[in-house]
Amino acid sequence: MLVESTAQVKGLPVKGIEQVLTPEAVDFLIMLHERFEIRRAELLKARAERQERIDAGERPDFLQETKAVREGDWKIGAIPADLQMRRVEITGPVDRKMVINALNSGADVFMADFEDANSPTWENVVQGQLNLYDAVRRTITYQNGKVYQLKDSVALLKVRPRGWHLTEKHLVIGDKPISAALFDFGLFFFHNAKELITRGTGPYFYLPKLESHLEARLWNDVFVAAQEALDIPVGTIKATVLIETILAAFEMDEILYELREHIVGLNAGRWDYIFSAIKKFRNQPDVIFPDRTAITMQVPFMKAYTDLLVQTCHKRGAHAMGGMAAFIPNRHDPTVNKMAIEKVKADKDFEARNGFDGTWVAHPDLIPVAREAFDKVIGEKPHQKEVLREEVKVKADDLLNFRIEGSKITEAGLRLNINVGILYLGNWLCGTGAAAIHNLMEDAATAEISRAQVWQWLHHEGTYTAEGETITEERVLQLIKEETGNIKEEVGLAMFKNCHFERASQLFSELVLSTCFVDFLTLPAYKYID
Repeated sequence: MLVESTAQVKGLPVKGIEQVLTPEAVDFLIMLHERFEIRRAELLKARAERQERIDAGERPDFLQETKAVREGDWKIGAIPADLQMRRVEITGPVDRKMVINALNSGADVFMADFEDANSPTWENVVQGQLNLYDAVRRTITYQNGKVYQLKDSVALLKVRPRGWHLTEKHLVIGDKPISAALFDFGLFFFHNAKELITRGTGPYFYLPKLESHLEARLWNDVFVAAQEALDIPVGTIKATVLIETILAAFEMDEILYELREHIVGLNAGRWDYIFSAIKKFRNQPDVIFPDRTAITMQVPFMKAYTDLLVQTCHKRGAHAMGGMAAFIPNRHDPTVNKMAIEKVKADKDFEARNGFDGTWVAHPDLIPVAREAFDKVIGEKPHQKEVLREEVKVKADDLLNFRIEGSKITEAGLRLNINVGILYLGNWLCGTGAAAIHNLMEDAATAEISRAQVWQWLHHEGTYTAEGETITEERVLQLIKEETGNIKEEVGLAMFKNCHFERASQLFSELVLSTCFVDFLTLPAYKYID
């Protein structure tokens, strides 16, 4: 492996780092960086240029130059046997106890998440790699008064690296931090690909936040280079792409085509998708979204997107995976628990009837609920790809139909967004990327909706609540002050200080008051974590 650059580790010493960042692994990362960093930067620049055109009035549409791909008669490559049944997938961060519990949960798949459910402290990302290394070899254990270890039968492991927009500041190559996507993918693949193959499975991934088929092409080229570098047959890597940006919804066929040797399905990443819709059209005065609780899977633009996803996947032989219901059980409150179960059941029933082949849950107690919904529709089959949804005729205007009849912006909705945004940021700064807040599992995607909505409401003059109050900077600042005080009472003074909630409040204020919309809240927040 030819290596010209040198790498510097900027992070503090972390237990297990010598096992993760071996000289050979670092050389592998350097190779990926040297080959793909320029293209990554160019694609991020293309995102910014596309946003400028949307701000100027351009409406997204299906691409004319790729019409032949959409109309062509082709299928994706073969799907391995252990990826055929994906009825229920559980997701969560890569901390040691979570990895064990998720693998033991009874789900078909565990998606170990370095992205939205993980706060990327240096300790979290290094320890996360070590945890997965041990999990692959089935040597992982954890003790905390109780001993946790793997059962004989465990869920299939998939890994979600961070998105193209993020860097890993703790590993600098030359004078640039490495792409976080390449760091997460590269280390897991380098250490575990051959071991997984030996054990009869393979290196399987989820790919987040793509905005175009060209970004999918970049991932495909990374996969090819990685497999060739380790002398692994091309096509061994298998990935599922999250369709969680509104621009990617116009290029689902093309994304499948670019990754056709490596892809096995698409997932309807609903929360990031809602955030993306708000973000991309944030400057359009005729696209003002109501309270986030009103943006359900049944509203026009969400229904169109999921219908098209199922149709596109099944036409090409790919799995169509449903998204995450944010409700989580509460074992201490029967009323809340009953409501959560009912809402998740309704959501999963809807997905199964719509033709999805499986779905996501965030809590082990929801696995039987989701499984029952899909078993009832699919029966003993591993999936329902024979459901082609040929009646679906989604046009560009359907994907952009943001009308939500009868829904409004309320004082409670504004206050909730502020409360959730600050609470989540405080948890994230404290090293927790997935936090149970008000009986919902909040991760970076749901927190993004909260702060994006406040920004949008504040920056369109004359936006007011259903109660008749205009949303002004003064009003938002007052609510931020009040909710910060409420949070201090809720979490207690010690946690309020230790988890930097004052800083979280200030950061939230800066994000929503800024004239320029910050693409991802994790970008400015990242400088505050070690």
